[in-house]
Amino acid sequence: MLSSSSTTVNNLPLKKRLCFLLKLVCFVSSVLIFCEFLIYYVVIFQCQWPEVKGGAHMSKKETSASVLKAIILADTHLLGEIKGHWLDKLRREWQMERSFQTALWLLQPDIVFILGDVFDEGKWSLPQAWADDVRRFRKMFKYPVSTELVVIVGNHDIGFHYEMTTYKVNRFEKVFNFTSGKLITRKGINFVLVNSVAMEGDGCAVCRTSEAKLVALSHKLNCSQKKPNHSNKRCSDVEKLPASEPILLQHYPLYRKSDAECSGEDSAPPAEKNIPFKEKFDVLSQEASQKLIWWFHPRLILSGHTHSACEVLHAGKIPEISVPSFSWRNRNNPSFIMGSITPTDFSLQKCFLPYESRVFTIYCAAGALLVILILAHCQLLTPPFYFAQRLISKHKAV
Repeated sequence: MLSSSSTTVNNLPLKKRLCFLLKLVCFVSSVLIFCEFLIYYVVIFQCQWPEVKGGAHMSKKETSASVLKAIILADTHLLGEIKGHWLDKLRREWQMERSFQTALWLLQPDIVFILGDVFDEGKWSLPQAWADDVRRFRKMFKYPVSTELVVIVGNHDIGFHYEMTTYKVNRFEKVFNFTSGKLITRKGINFVLVNSVAMEGDGCAVCRTSEAKLVALSHKLNCSQKKPNHSNKRCSDVEKLPASEPILLQHYPLYRKSDAECSGEDSAPPAEKNIPFKEKFDVLSQEASQKLIWWFHPRLILSGHTHSACEVLHAGKIPEISVPSFSWRNRNNPSFIMGSITPTDFSLQKCFLPYESRVFTIYCAAGALLVILILAHCQLLTPPFYFAQRLISKHKAV
């Protein structure tokens, strides 16, 4: 009987320690689950599809049938084997995968566009490294059959113009079924895909092929819209397309002097806004930009490349939206665009992802609280009450 009682007494401290350890594990697990999983649901759940004009007067059935729900993102820059540290890869790819998969689950878009620079080292990748990058991309950006994924080529995927080769272009086209001058029509809406790296204008083989496809597509679209400069005779044998004015999708923005006129919390930092852009490197040349406007008379242009947001008007009426980078490696506040689009109208809304600085703050606060709890449990941290009591007793003694 005595022996049993002493055993119980001796086991009490061990039980307390195990209980405290279990509480710490639960606390740490809760913080990790929130910061690495739940936070994406909390943040993206607040994003709502914008309404197009007239949408409020349509029934739900009519709206779902006529409005195309599109997500647009850019510059994922999946790290490669040359410059990518394994820890950086693990962190950034997890963030993008969770964001993308959460957005698909919550928002259920009809189509997703990625505006180039899918990979960071596509311009250098050897076949084995390229295959590994593609495998990781497909895992991160997997999508259900109800959603379509369209990927545009960027300079990091095939190299700048001086690095671009037919082999690299064909390799990208084979994986993503991308062709410059390709038309995608969904719900009567025309999207034109442009390889902006091939808009150099120097007559290179890839450039010639790309421009020829764009010119032919421009003729088809203009005939379908019955433009005044396209006679019935010239258009008699042309395949008719939906009469909707097209939306251009490309990696490089059209020509603009700088980001000086751009505003918003995800625009370029003030120190970078007034730096002049270099034609054919930061933006398309003035000549190439004018060609695309002349050829297609687009109602909207969507681009990436600069990693920062910007909205500009070309020719006083054509809006261009530069979509910021989707990777936390390039921004503290990545985002994507949600678009509700019809053949005659569109409405865009930005959806911000979790700020990395806020996630870091949560981790720091949780870490500090964890240290305090451990010190208090080990009686290494004097509670404020006892500390004050000791000071008073010492003062009385004096």
